[in-house]
Amino acid sequence: MKNFTKKFLKTLLMLTCVFALTACGQDETISANQQLKQKNAEAQAQNVVHMTAALVLSQADTSAMFDEYNNVELADVFSSLYAEYTRGATGASEAGISCEGKAVRTAFSSFESGIEAMGSIKDFGQPVSTVSDDTITVQIPITGENASGSVELIFTNDIYLVMTSCTLNMNQTKGELMAKAALNTLLGMGTVFVVLILISLIISVFSFIPKLQEKLTKKNAPVQTPAPVPAAAPAVEEAEEELADDTELVAVIAAAVAAYEGTAVEGFQVRSIRRANAGKWKRA
Repeated sequence: MKNFTKKFLKTLLMLTCVFALTACGQDETISANQQLKQKNAEAQAQNVVHMTAALVLSQADTSAMFDEYNNVELADVFSSLYAEYTRGATGASEAGISCEGKAVRTAFSSFESGIEAMGSIKDFGQPVSTVSDDTITVQIPITGENASGSVELIFTNDIYLVMTSCTLNMNQTKGELMAKAALNTLLGMGTVFVVLILISLIISVFSFIPKLQEKLTKKNAPVQTPAPVPAAAPAVEEAEEELADDTELVAVIAAAVAAYEGTAVEGFQVRSIRRANAGKWKRA
């Protein structure tokens, strides 16, 4: 049993060593291949930066020179210019560069604005590359008379090394960064306060809407004329009261009644006078 255990451990140890050596050999192969691609990307980046800076300094408006080309044509033109520049700089016949037209446009527009702010270029720094799964990014510092910056170039991480981006970015001091951050903060807070003020004004206007609506409703409402009141028939009691107020008539009637009864007028009092129905007199 012990012999079997020792043999098993020895076999496992040998397999582990074999796998480790195989992995190390693969890492060295991949690393060497990757290093070659990085060196080629750095060399191309240096040529692109020097050539673009030279073209911008020699032309008043380089980006306008390429407006007549689309992106595919512009990539071919830039590749031809790259081949001519490297041939004149090194004396050797080299192929063009694989690139995208939009990357070329971005490169010339950023170089025009950047070199204008930097002034004359004093020095180009050494390229530094970083690798990811799909891209190789190369940074090349540039020192100018008035300011400094850095060019960022991005290549595809394959055998073609297609340049997909090229931008000159200006370096900013801490004071400039703080001022920019403060300005962004003020703009953000100012926008928030303006929006809040507008919202409060809109809410305050809502209180006047019912009053305005009520005024408009009253103004547009039709005027109602009161219905004519029919004339009331004269009441019998009013007529009786009017007759009762006639003192002369009361005195005459009282005298007639007293004569008929054979009594004195003071012996009775006339309280009301009613008009008799004419039909009864006719029947009598």
